[in-house]
Amino acid sequence: MKKYFFIALLLCQVSALASEGSFKPAEPIKMPWSFEGPLGTFDKQSIRRGLKVYQQVCAACHSLNRISFRHLLGAGFTVEEAKSIASEYQVKDGPNDDGEYYERPGVLSDYFVPPYANRKAAEAANNGAYPPDLSLIARGRMGGANYLYSLLIGFTDEEAPEGLYSNPYFSTGKIAMAPPLSQDIVSYEDGTPATVEQMAFDMVNFLHWASEYEMEYRKRLGLKVMGFLSILLVLSWVSNKRIWRDIKQANNDGTS
Repeated sequence: MKKYFFIALLLCQVSALASEGSFKPAEPIKMPWSFEGPLGTFDKQSIRRGLKVYQQVCAACHSLNRISFRHLLGAGFTVEEAKSIASEYQVKDGPNDDGEYYERPGVLSDYFVPPYANRKAAEAANNGAYPPDLSLIARGRMGGANYLYSLLIGFTDEEAPEGLYSNPYFSTGKIAMAPPLSQDIVSYEDGTPATVEQMAFDMVNFLHWASEYEMEYRKRLGLKVMGFLSILLVLSWVSNKRIWRDIKQANNDGTS
């Protein structure tokens, strides 16, 4: 009898694993992102709002280790605005003359301060799950911006194991992150309604900027290079025609 019980238990486990392995995530929602295409640019107002969402919602768990406060200047923030944002953070510095470390307000050259001292602390605070750094997540996830947007708005009430939440856009359909956004969880200074969809849209714009803050410069440089190469191509074609015309003329004169 005990033998049959273990066989049944094993079959249940295999069935559960097969069911989990056969899960196919939903296709991400396609959104009209301003940064797409060779002439695409950042929506700087959306980035401003996205920073607010990050600071008030996401920064409690997720770091932004590769972004310094001076990078905000490229997102349309003034020097004074960037300095003000930096000063809201306490940065560990030192040692001082007494050999001790201390905290001071952030400055432009500092980087966004992570919420946890190390990975172990992050995992301990999140039931063993490690909240990933968001600096490059827009480039590091298949589907990019569309995937992140869909993930942020895609939570459902479907039953999930304890400590997990249902989201059809996640690879397994179950994710350790609780739904981060809810209606009016932040208040936008420009009066934009803080719907879940709007906050997700702004947050993704901010994250894409964070992952490619030099994008606009690269695109402008690329257009200049293409223009230069186009002019060079025309000049080469004209020079080639002129050179071969002279050669043909010389050959004709030599044979006449």
